[in-house]
Amino acid sequence: MSDTEATHPRHRLNETIHPLVRFSIMAALVAADQAEFGFVRDTVQVSDSVLSKQVTVLEAAGYVKVRKGYVGKRPRTWLSLTADGRQVFTDHLAALRDIAGRA
Repeated sequence: MSDTEATHPRHRLNETIHPLVRFSIMAALVAADQAEFGFVRDTVQVSDSVLSKQVTVLEAAGYVKVRKGYVGKRPRTWLSLTADGRQVFTDHLAALRDIAGRA
C-alpha cells in the first residue's frame, strides 16, 4: 500500500454507519435531540422491521440510544444519537466530503 492509499479519506469511513439505511437513520437523528420511531421510519422510508434491525446494530455500537415509554396508554419508542454517535456521523460525513472533493 502506498502512502497515497493509506491517507485516502475512505479509510476514515465508519463501516458500521456506512450502509445506506444506517447512514440515513443517523442523518435523520443528527438534527434532533430525539425522534419517535415512526417518524424515523417514515423519514428513512423503511419498514418497522428494517428500522428495528438497523437500530439494534447502531445501539450495539453505542451510536444510538433507544428509550421506550408511553403517550397515554400507547407504547412509544424514541431514538437519539449518543455523543459518540454524533461524533462518528460528523467524522464520516467529513470523510465523504473529502472523497467528493477529490473528484
